[in-house]
Amino acid sequence: MKILIIEDEPSLRELIERALVNEGYVVESAADYIAAETKVAGYNYDCILLDIMLPGGSGLDILKRLRDMSRRENVIIISARDSVDDRVAGLELGADDYLPKPFHMSELVARVRSVLRRGKTGGQLTIDMGNISLDPASRIVTIAGSRVELLKKEFDVLLYFMQRPNHLVDKVVLAEAVWGDYADESDNFHFVYAQIKNLRRKLDEAGADIMIRSVYGFGYKLTLSDKE
Repeated sequence: MKILIIEDEPSLRELIERALVNEGYVVESAADYIAAETKVAGYNYDCILLDIMLPGGSGLDILKRLRDMSRRENVIIISARDSVDDRVAGLELGADDYLPKPFHMSELVARVRSVLRRGKTGGQLTIDMGNISLDPASRIVTIAGSRVELLKKEFDVLLYFMQRPNHLVDKVVLAEAVWGDYADESDNFHFVYAQIKNLRRKLDEAGADIMIRSVYGFGYKLTLSDKE
């Protein structure tokens, strides 16, 4: 899952990024309003951690921009301005949670997990399709009741697809979502092809009744298989 940190204080931004990377998330950051606006306009995120007071503008304007674009990223406001008015304004503009500074990193990570579960699974603990069940919090995958061991990126790729069943997924978008900014450094997508190949093999060997189909000239689509 891909998270954007919008925070101007360098040491806090670095601490948050380190904590989230340690939890297995793909993390990007922006230190001011212009950088944040550019990130939001160009990429999609599963969760945005948003400071209200930013150099060059207000985080509340970022929320307004997301709403105007009909975007539905999970947003947690992180701000030293702990007034009722700020909370109400942020929540009315579509924020999912509000965490006043200072806060413990363990609480921030717990809040991120919570909004991601609510946002992607409608409050359910697992995502299910066919005979496969995936738990984003514990990172456990079972097929027909038996646990299947996946490497970190294999899990991230499967999670991305299971959040978008039967939808066309562009390989470029998939690479950016799972590998973050590092995807831009590659001239090809061999790393994506390799992960898809390994994931397909593991799903087939475990008897999964879903499959990742190739869509020529575009990317992939996760569907139920043709097995009877």
